[in-house]
Amino acid sequence: MRQVELLVPASSLEVLKEAVIFGADAVYIGGDVFGLRAKAKNFSNEEMAEGVEFAHKRGVKVYVTANILAHNKDLPLAYEYFEELKKIGVDALIISDPGVFEIAKKVWPEVEIHISTQANNTNYGTYNFWHKLGAKRVVSARELSMDEIKELRENIPDDLEIETFIHGAMCISYSGRCLLSNYFTGRDANQGECTHPCRWKYHIMEEERPGEYLPVYENERGTYIFNSKDLCMIEHIPELIDAGIDSFKIEGRMKTALYVATVARTYRKAIDDYLKDPELYKKNMPWYLDQISNCTYRQFTTGFFFGKPTHEAQIYDNNTYIKEYTYLGIIGECKDGLYSIEQKNKFSVGETIEVMKPNGDNIEVVVKRIVNEKGADVDSAPHPKEMLWIDLGIELDRYDIIRRKED
Repeated sequence: MRQVELLVPASSLEVLKEAVIFGADAVYIGGDVFGLRAKAKNFSNEEMAEGVEFAHKRGVKVYVTANILAHNKDLPLAYEYFEELKKIGVDALIISDPGVFEIAKKVWPEVEIHISTQANNTNYGTYNFWHKLGAKRVVSARELSMDEIKELRENIPDDLEIETFIHGAMCISYSGRCLLSNYFTGRDANQGECTHPCRWKYHIMEEERPGEYLPVYENERGTYIFNSKDLCMIEHIPELIDAGIDSFKIEGRMKTALYVATVARTYRKAIDDYLKDPELYKKNMPWYLDQISNCTYRQFTTGFFFGKPTHEAQIYDNNTYIKEYTYLGIIGECKDGLYSIEQKNKFSVGETIEVMKPNGDNIEVVVKRIVNEKGADVDSAPHPKEMLWIDLGIELDRYDIIRRKED
């Protein structure tokens, strides 16, 4: 059995720390350039260095995305960027463009390179091609079935790793190569600026009747014809391991710390339970399913793993998330019995909320006290990003997350 890595996304330094604390073996992040999430907060070089130090102290690796499909103007910048990443000491680069790949090898010959899913990695010939050029890992296209991944494993070298998305948003277009965003808004998905037009509502206009917009119906359920359900493979850890996948990748470099921590913690426990005892994994399945539904999601599907998706993999009547919990903040330092927190959403004294811990515990507590930055007691915390000190009536640990269950 190959060693399994849980790879978790991080949109910011704050989220990186939560991913590490809540169970990631590795995190992937984007810098200010060359990543496919231009709207994510992304990392400055200083933040990246702090994140790498934080992760490495806890035995966690950090990978950096440089997976845009580069144009001529991008190539000179790549030399400088990879020099900076070399100084910072990240563990691997995620690349899709052959030109960018060659620059990375010139600047940093010993760097570990992972080939992004954007490179259309659908067969073992492609995997072997990249391996000969020096790639350590290839990220499989989302369109591969479990059987195809098994066949891949059987036809590539043992030291070439397979990374596969197992949870998160799906793209309506082949391996993320969507042209709609560029067409509608001039923002290119492959330059990191996707506007997610797959989540929009559409009408049809007949050529002979300009200006008359006809609704698109699918079994009379609505018009969101491109809106895919989210991938979730929490019930299929045994099959994923059996297929020979080395890295289980979570999608979500635009997600909050609450989302990332929830998903990381759930998959961490599921993987560990299965490796310890398959019967324990089966026994704890209700807990995994309950916990994974605690974060925002669009209903779940197994994507292409067990055959091509049918119409059941789409959501036709809305483009909204299911949201069971509201993110309130992350516990910081302790002083005089109070804990610091940067508030994310409103909560009040006397309100019942939950403390979410990395070990899987969810502790229901009542807010006893809130003190603002000026040292004054207040009844509620209505202003986002306000720095507060709180008493929840129990001892807390740094990086615990507080959240509120919604009705």
